[in-house]
Amino acid sequence: MSVTTLIVLVAAGFAVGGLLGFLIYKILISKRADSAEAKAQELIRQAQNKQKEILLSAKDKALRTIEDAKREEGRRHEEVTHLQERLEKREGMFDQKLMELENRQQKLYERAQRIEHVKKEVEGIRAEQVALLEKVSSMSRDDAKKYLLDQTEKQIKDDLVQRMRKIKQEGQEEIEKEAKNLLSLVIQRCASSHAAETTTTTVALPSDEMKGRIIGREGRNIRVIEQLTGVEIVVDDTPEVIIISGFSPIRRHLAKRALEKLIQDGRIHPSRIEETVEIAKKELAKDIKEAGEEAAYEAGVAGLDPKLVQLLGRLKYRTSYGQNVLKHSIEVGLLAGMLAEELKANVPVCKKGGLLHDIGKAVDHEVQGGHPQIGYDIMKKFHLPEEVAYLAAAHHEDAPKTLEGIIVKVADAISGARFGARKDSYENYLQRLNELETVANGFPGVEKSYAIQAGREVRIFVKPEEIDDLQAERLARDIANRIEEELRYPGEIKVNLIREKRVIEYAR
Repeated sequence: MSVTTLIVLVAAGFAVGGLLGFLIYKILISKRADSAEAKAQELIRQAQNKQKEILLSAKDKALRTIEDAKREEGRRHEEVTHLQERLEKREGMFDQKLMELENRQQKLYERAQRIEHVKKEVEGIRAEQVALLEKVSSMSRDDAKKYLLDQTEKQIKDDLVQRMRKIKQEGQEEIEKEAKNLLSLVIQRCASSHAAETTTTTVALPSDEMKGRIIGREGRNIRVIEQLTGVEIVVDDTPEVIIISGFSPIRRHLAKRALEKLIQDGRIHPSRIEETVEIAKKELAKDIKEAGEEAAYEAGVAGLDPKLVQLLGRLKYRTSYGQNVLKHSIEVGLLAGMLAEELKANVPVCKKGGLLHDIGKAVDHEVQGGHPQIGYDIMKKFHLPEEVAYLAAAHHEDAPKTLEGIIVKVADAISGARFGARKDSYENYLQRLNELETVANGFPGVEKSYAIQAGREVRIFVKPEEIDDLQAERLARDIANRIEEELRYPGEIKVNLIREKRVIEYAR
């Protein structure tokens, strides 16, 4: 076999192989095309099913949306209908109100016309009255106005002059004012009794038959009483009363206490009298000691000798111008202590010296000399410091040598000179307060009045149905003028007029 034949055979083999491969490729291509077309048909079918589902869902949503829209439209239609009804109702109310306003305006216009008419009538009547007054008083309106203004100006000038004088006095007495403020502060802080009862020297009897029993057979009972107590028993015609006479208040009180016990017991004879007097002495001594201890405690003074406390208690039965000396001593001690606090002085010395400044009055009936010197000697005897003992003498000196002496002297003056402290001042004080209230009560419309602040102020209550605010102003001025004209008093008096209306109701 030749090469050419071989080549032809090989070429033919390649051609057959290529044809077979092409046929096989063609068959594979055809199978793939059929498979792709089937898939495409399946996808188209699925897409059509999906489209149908979407269309059905969209139709459902569209139907639901249409139904919701219809319901919303119905609700809005109801709201619009309701608003329309309200607007129509309001429109009707506005029309009614407008008609009422028009009617009220018409009434007001008519009332204004009537008021204008009445005003014109009043002005006419006033003009007639003014003309009549001018004719009666023979003064023109301008002359009357000028006269009234002149009188008012004159009254105001007088008030201004008085006020200027008061201001001038206040300026000149500035230092005294400060001192008075200090003293008034101390006085207000000391709330002690102003006036005390004087020691009585009379004994009440249950009957006049008791006088004979006290005198006794041939006067032996009364002689024993006088001998043991050192007093004189005066039995006179005064019914159911006997009088005890003696210079010592302690003795008088001892005799009074013993007689009261004898009268209560009913057994009156010399031996019984001796026993009763001894009992009365012990009770009186105990009472005196307790009074001294209470006074020292109240004044805030400690460390006193018991005998000195006993002497202090004797002042309970001693009076000066109707003022109880023990209460006066306590008050002076308190005032002196408070003044010392304000003036930065020795407070304990002032308290102790103020409490004991009148200790000499406890024995001045038995010892010769004045009570300031006696008190000084007593305090030196009980070994009190010189600065304390000196205060007993300093409170009666014109110019005390120490600040504490000045303080005790001032405190003593305050205690003795304040209203109601002593008998003569007390009577004048009550009389002045009574006159002050009498003047205020004498004005019409005054319901009641009270003099307060030791007569420095009168508080007046008026009847609100009779006195208005303007009349209250005038009434206060009239009362002040009447007080200035009729009464005599130191300083100035504040007229405090009160017009008050109270209405009470209960909620049940």
